[in-house]
Amino acid sequence: MSRIGRKPIQVPNGVTVTLDNTVVTVKGPKGTLSREFHKDIKVNVAENEIVVERPSDNKLHRSLHGTTRSLIANMVTGVTEGFTRNLELVGVGYRASKSGDKIVLNVGYSHPVEIAPEQNIEFEVPSNTKITVRGIDKERVGAIAAQIRSVREPEPYKGKGIKYEGERILRKEGKAGKKK
Repeated sequence: MSRIGRKPIQVPNGVTVTLDNTVVTVKGPKGTLSREFHKDIKVNVAENEIVVERPSDNKLHRSLHGTTRSLIANMVTGVTEGFTRNLELVGVGYRASKSGDKIVLNVGYSHPVEIAPEQNIEFEVPSNTKITVRGIDKERVGAIAAQIRSVREPEPYKGKGIKYEGERILRKEGKAGKKK
């Protein structure tokens, strides 16, 4: 059995979980998330916990068991605490600023790059070389952070670009000079 799939999900106070056939809706203090799951996976909602069960041991059901449990657990965490992804800008003249709800990136192109947030996603620029992406949906927060990073990915020679906080960039050695 899946070790992750067997674990029950604790539902904190102030969070309501409703089940409508295959659609699970989680409502909490930060917002509401809804997701449809496979019809074979059974989701049981008790008073303070959610249990995910699978009908058989075939490969499809085994693969969906732990995944479904993790997705529901992330929904519960998202509506209570939220998710955050931090990015750093490395390079001379590379900077970020906030204009309304958008962020404006100056990362070595001839023009500034503007990125607008999606619904339930917000940007924060604590300093001109740091960007914070916040939201209740873990998948969307990660996707928007990846979109921002793809504007100027870190290069391996000097490490210039936009990287995740704590990300280690594998560095390459430059030209060694004239061979004798």
